[in-house]
Amino acid sequence: MNIAIVTETFLPSTDGIVTRLCATIRWLREQGHQLAVIAPDLGVSDFEGVPVKGIPARSFFLYPSKELSMPSRKVGVLLRELKPDLVHVVNPALLGVAGIYYARRFRLPLVASYHTQVPKYADYYRLPFMKPVLWRYFRLLHNRADLNLCTSKSVQDELIGKGFRDVHLWKRGVDVDRFGPHRRSRAMRDRLSAGRPEKTVLLYVGRLAAEKGIERIRDVLASNPDTCLALVGDGPRRAYLESYFQGTNTVFTGFLHGEELAQAYASADLFVFPSTTETLGLVILEAMASGLPVLASKSGPTGEQIEDGVTGVLFDADRPEGLTEALARLADGNERRRIAAHAHAAVQRLGWAEPSEQLLGYYERVLQEKGKK
Repeated sequence: MNIAIVTETFLPSTDGIVTRLCATIRWLREQGHQLAVIAPDLGVSDFEGVPVKGIPARSFFLYPSKELSMPSRKVGVLLRELKPDLVHVVNPALLGVAGIYYARRFRLPLVASYHTQVPKYADYYRLPFMKPVLWRYFRLLHNRADLNLCTSKSVQDELIGKGFRDVHLWKRGVDVDRFGPHRRSRAMRDRLSAGRPEKTVLLYVGRLAAEKGIERIRDVLASNPDTCLALVGDGPRRAYLESYFQGTNTVFTGFLHGEELAQAYASADLFVFPSTTETLGLVILEAMASGLPVLASKSGPTGEQIEDGVTGVLFDADRPEGLTEALARLADGNERRRIAAHAHAAVQRLGWAEPSEQLLGYYERVLQEKGKK
């Protein structure tokens, strides 16, 4: 099969979408399929033998640290050259508009996947009046596809309720070979704790952005002087957060990748996930695979991944004391180790082969329904 993937984000950017895409592309290529990626031009032209076709990118005023591509005629030119059997548009918003337009224009089978709750972000960027408009916009885009995918059952239900058509669940996965307790490193723990490894190390991994709710963690540090926080990642909120957490036991590491990221997970004591706007939260699975108990805000997607009191602890983000109370539930070392063991065991059956094979099945279904197979 010849597959063209049009995506709003790709390497060298770091997020759950890119992680999933890289794992999926790698698996599909191993199965003998031909692929090409059309993405914002960030200097990457090849991923493990798969060509990456760049579209000129620029910063976006609401998110200046991330370069995005506007809809471009070049997408149409590339699709004509690539002659794909199927187009998969990942998270259509800007560049993806061109992917959808030209796939429809050239009568190519089209799959779209939904990964980011942009309408919900409007509250965090003081644009709540935009939410109905955004929902209509994304519904219009996705309903041009032959089949839509999302990454959690709760989001699937929400999208169906909003009028999105033919929405299916794309299963979760995690690299259980890369992440594990055996990656623990004394040097990394010293780095995360600013040289105070005896403290309880709380870890956050992800974008430093308004919608992530990172500010909620500060009260925990204030009420628990024996704890420290490591924020792994970067984003438009970094300067603000550095000021907000000034005077607390907090370390900003910037982005970590590969072995360093795996060591960071394994060298902490607890993983904190304060966001309520995720469609999955891949970092939760990476933390669990690393043997970390997870403290996560209650939401549909987190409830699908964490069994409260068994593989992690869920807290109500609307209650200021919610995270502090959740941390208190894990004050006992034996309880923390019990939950860590359950969390690690719960994700060992997960990998990227099953969701990638499932995606291929969706591709084949669309091709069959379009009479292309």
